[in-house]
Amino acid sequence: MDYIITTKMLTKKYKSFVAVDDISIHIRKGSIYGFLGPNGAGKSTTMKMLLGLVFPTKGSFTIDKKHFPKDRVAILKEIGSLIESPSYYANLTGRENLDIIRRILDLPKSAVDDALDLVNLTEFSDRLAKKYSFGMKQRLGIAGALIGRPPILILDEPTNGLDPAGIHEIRNLIKSLPKLYDCTVLISSHMLSEIELITDDIGILNHGRLLFEGSLDELRKKTISSGFKTGNLEEMFLSMVDEDNLTRKQRNML
Repeated sequence: MDYIITTKMLTKKYKSFVAVDDISIHIRKGSIYGFLGPNGAGKSTTMKMLLGLVFPTKGSFTIDKKHFPKDRVAILKEIGSLIESPSYYANLTGRENLDIIRRILDLPKSAVDDALDLVNLTEFSDRLAKKYSFGMKQRLGIAGALIGRPPILILDEPTNGLDPAGIHEIRNLIKSLPKLYDCTVLISSHMLSEIELITDDIGILNHGRLLFEGSLDELRKKTISSGFKTGNLEEMFLSMVDEDNLTRKQRNML
């Protein structure tokens, strides 16, 4: 199997709190990998470790055959990312914000127009970012991740704050990206109905532990064998997390 991102027993501790606990994930090249979990499960922390924003307490990971931390700079050159709320300069236009990223990455000027067009912000490109709606700011953040069409995208809640039409549009964009320019997408979202429509593989985290990794069909088989509801991804996700929470509670009572 051709994996472009792998982690091995990746762990992050903050004093006595374990945010990410010995997770080993495997993301296939050219796939869309849905990273799911309740608030505080460790999704954002894992993504930040992959971007070198947070250093692991232990464990390791490779991205496109490059090893962290030895190849940290080379890894970052291959990744476009949107983590939590997008950052921007309020007194600059959308175009000017993207042009800063373009210059840092040493990309051609056409990369800005390309990114604006991908997220349908072209007509608002010369408006100050502080006058953007919340949804438009989110689009600007996604455009920043897409600029230069990197081979790997890491997107944390990319449809946050978008209206239904915007969610539909960004979902279709993300779904098209692997075929559009041969990229791999790691995406987290609480909108499980959207994730179900676009992902090839799923990873489910709870309390920093990886409960499941595999395709939707494999998840369905696992939930059927456990006697859980399998109507949709949300039901399967909640059943798995609830079972884990119950097991943890029973273990703590012993």
